[in-house]
Amino acid sequence: MRKNKPVSILIAVMLLASVLAVSALSARRHEPQKTVQTAATPSQAITPATAPDDMRGVWITYMELSMENEADKSEAAFRKKFEAIADDCLSFGFNTLIVQVRPFCDALYPSKLYPASHILTGEQGKAPGYDALQIMCASCQKRGLSLHAWINPYRVTASQTPAKLSADNPYRKNPSIGIQTASGIILNPADEAARQLILDGVKEIVSQYPVDGIHFDDYFYPTDIGDADSAAYEAYRRTVPQDAAMDLADWRKANVNLLIAETYLTVHRYSQTAVFGISPQGNLGNNAQLYADVESWCRAKGYLDYICPQLYFSPDNPALRFADALGEWTATELAADVKLYVGLAGYKAGTDADEGTWQGHDDILSQELIILNSNQKVNGFMLYSYSALHDEAAKNEMQNLKKGLS
Repeated sequence: MRKNKPVSILIAVMLLASVLAVSALSARRHEPQKTVQTAATPSQAITPATAPDDMRGVWITYMELSMENEADKSEAAFRKKFEAIADDCLSFGFNTLIVQVRPFCDALYPSKLYPASHILTGEQGKAPGYDALQIMCASCQKRGLSLHAWINPYRVTASQTPAKLSADNPYRKNPSIGIQTASGIILNPADEAARQLILDGVKEIVSQYPVDGIHFDDYFYPTDIGDADSAAYEAYRRTVPQDAAMDLADWRKANVNLLIAETYLTVHRYSQTAVFGISPQGNLGNNAQLYADVESWCRAKGYLDYICPQLYFSPDNPALRFADALGEWTATELAADVKLYVGLAGYKAGTDADEGTWQGHDDILSQELIILNSNQKVNGFMLYSYSALHDEAAKNEMQNLKKGLS
């Protein structure tokens, strides 16, 4: 574990500058896209918004927003559906909805960069005729709820979802910006055009919608990446002296770090009120398999405003107990103004998950909430996910959790 002190965002980006050599080579393979400036200069001071101290959030997944199987896919039907979700969450005691607005290199809003998501019409690229994100923002504002726009930055497909990419999908238009593995397709983290596409998409949201945050989850490099990016890595190695080249693992981490740092700058450049946060895997060590350098994101100022590890463990989970995972995260050094939230596993309530340790209990989540509320290093929680509020198997757990929020 590195012991160095936190560094400023400008120094952090400078440390990653060697990655741009790969980007320059990649850019020669295709026409450059129109880009926006995302890096701050020393004369342009950024005063970022601060993440709240009392986060009571719930994730709203694309499956929970889906209109694919609805007979009525109209704007009125979507509005009714989302307003019911918002009312449920408000009455339960939540104050923030983390809504999945870009799950598969697509968008739940009219975008100049991404095709319309298949979850609203059943077909990627087929516009629904309304702006779902505008409806969600207005519904949350009316109820005094915060809304964080949840983005999967790299994911294009996963397990053959969506079944078909539209002709205007960025990957279909330019396959060189992506990587394909057995588990699906991602945008190549080493590719400058891919990174700029993601950053432009973040700008598109925060500059046009009154969102309170941009949220990434735990999808970075897939675990089955293998040597799928070997050509990009070798291209990078040819641009630097042999004794100065990063090894493959550090190079991959640097690619992701550069996107995270630039996303932070983009959010705060184009919004005075939005924050940027990430929800990595709850087992701190597992993040290395995804080349997610979470400890640097926490420690070095300028990567994010909050971190929300997914501590989806019961108190008696034989593999990793909730208290032990929480201890690892609370012992992690945090930069000034970086808030620590904790992801809770509503979806496991009443199931045989974690080797059956959720069974026979109806107060695991409420007890975990008590632990979080008594820990001065924790600033709130997020529940995965909305469906758990209406899951019959989780009914008693949800009732007890609701009492804890009242």
